Amino acid sequence: MAHTQSDLLGGTASTPPTGVTRVLIYSDDSTVRAQIIAGLGRRISVDLPPVETFEVATGPALLAAMEEATKATLKGKKGFDLLILDGEAVPEGGLGLARQIKDEFFNSPPILLVVGRPDDAWLATWSRAEGYLAHPIDPFALVALAAKILA
Repeated sequence: MAHTQSDLLGGTASTPPTGVTRVLIYSDDSTVRAQIIAGLGRRISVDLPPVETFEVATGPALLAAMEEATKATLKGKKGFDLLILDGEAVPEGGLGLARQIKDEFFNSPPILLVVGRPDDAWLATWSRAEGYLAHPIDPFALVALAAKILA
């Protein structure tokens, strides 16, 4: 089951969406990254532009990607729309990295965490993520939660 900290309501787009929805995915496990990409599909919602995914496998690579995205937005370019972090990644879990991103990056994109079990909800709250879901990844719950967060 997927959860969000706030009850965001999605609306209908008055004009067709343009551009892309940029999603950065962090996990040390390529299988988890592949499951997330497959779950998101080509388009999260008809109200959102098509998905463009970026993958990183280490904490330093995630933080470097965030630095580059921050520099790009300062130059008027588009950063990331959503971060999906694996809370079970090793050696640096997505939970701690989510909190670090929220602390260190002004106007950080929303974060969706994939946690080890539903009882880890309090850790997702601690990390200041906008939403979480538990392993194993349910593609329907993933896309529904991503759409709700991005609405």
